[in-house]
Amino acid sequence: MGIDVKSFIRNSFNKLAQPVNAAPFVSFRIVFGFLMAFSALRFVLLGWIEDHYTEPLFHFHYYGFDWIHAVSASWLYMIHILMILASIGIMTGYLFRVSSILLFLCFTYTELIDLTYYLNHYYFVSLICFWLMFIPTVDKHQKIPAWSIFIIKFQLTLVYLYAGLAKINYDWLIEALPLKIWLPAHDDLFLIGPLLTLPATAYVFSWFGMLYDCSIAFLLMYKPTRPFAYITVIVFHALTGFLFQIGVFPLVMIGATIIFFSDTWHENILKRIKALPLIKEVFVFSSSRDVKTKSIFSFALFKTFFVAYLLFQILFPWRYLLYPGNLFWTEEGYRFSWRVMLMEKAGDATFYVKDSKTGREGIVDNREFLNAHQEKQMSFQPDMILQFAHFLGEHYQRKGVNQPEVRAEVYVTLNARPSKLLIDPNKNLMLEKDTWKHKSWILAD
Repeated sequence: MGIDVKSFIRNSFNKLAQPVNAAPFVSFRIVFGFLMAFSALRFVLLGWIEDHYTEPLFHFHYYGFDWIHAVSASWLYMIHILMILASIGIMTGYLFRVSSILLFLCFTYTELIDLTYYLNHYYFVSLICFWLMFIPTVDKHQKIPAWSIFIIKFQLTLVYLYAGLAKINYDWLIEALPLKIWLPAHDDLFLIGPLLTLPATAYVFSWFGMLYDCSIAFLLMYKPTRPFAYITVIVFHALTGFLFQIGVFPLVMIGATIIFFSDTWHENILKRIKALPLIKEVFVFSSSRDVKTKSIFSFALFKTFFVAYLLFQILFPWRYLLYPGNLFWTEEGYRFSWRVMLMEKAGDATFYVKDSKTGREGIVDNREFLNAHQEKQMSFQPDMILQFAHFLGEHYQRKGVNQPEVRAEVYVTLNARPSKLLIDPNKNLMLEKDTWKHKSWILAD
């Protein structure tokens, strides 16, 4: 008996449009808003605005976003203050729509300024901020459309599942790399330090990490395994955050995954929150407006975009299959695919600028233009190497060099293997353009 696709899609959208208990989303909103406010404040207090945005002479751009530029330090401080206020607005529920739009625009802008600071969890946060702009505020009956909660669960499931599938590779499971390199560096830790130096520990961590990522979202969905699964979430992210210093990502995942808990669980949590002093005066838990009027646009018009988004998120991470060669080596199709801490990669990039008229060639001091983090990330990522080469060519042309030719000698080591040339050292990179096509000047691993 065949499946009636049209009926299946129609029934699915009918279910997604149905009002459901808003308590899980309200809890998520409070936790997410708090963590975003904390993250933005932390960024300001650590002095990263200057270090990341205003001090470097050159910023690496995302493909298609070369029109994004860093504004002055004073404006960047204002943007981060707006992020903090918007996060508080999302947490408390006041001016929720305005706050969600502001947070998405400000956060995404700052992340687009420089490609070298790309992290999977920044991408995840930006996607969640995007959806907050469209999720209706809670009505007087504490209801919101089912898709509002579904889309957050879907995104979390995809992050975990794809991170787990990406770990099913030879280096991770058979060689226990890169954990075999990383864990012994923490041998000075109290009690567990000596254990981290054992080869068996790297294998245990590698296999557990893969199994955890592949299964945790489904264990959170299933009520009998949910409490155990959430304890595992806390332990896993607390341990990885402690060992690898990956910012607020562990806190974001620990906080976000509470959305998988039942309506009753969230209602009990919210009752306790409401009972706290001054909370009712500060937080907005519902709205008197009807749920059908509070979305930015009707769900009927929303269907095509919703399906397109789901398909994009499911398919885009697999684009690496269209490129030849070792993904970890070429990194073509690597970003935006939920590949988290899968490799230890380092490079040494030396650039040469040649005057086409005189034939004179000189070596570039990368530190003249880049900070340490930018230079480190650029040194093993081909598209960044190409961007920097073009920047150097244009820079030295303004200095009087005639039709500069720029080549790069780049040696890269992957998972502690002997370093090898990453790109053709004789290629004039000024003649190459960054496209979606395979970069033929990348040498085979």
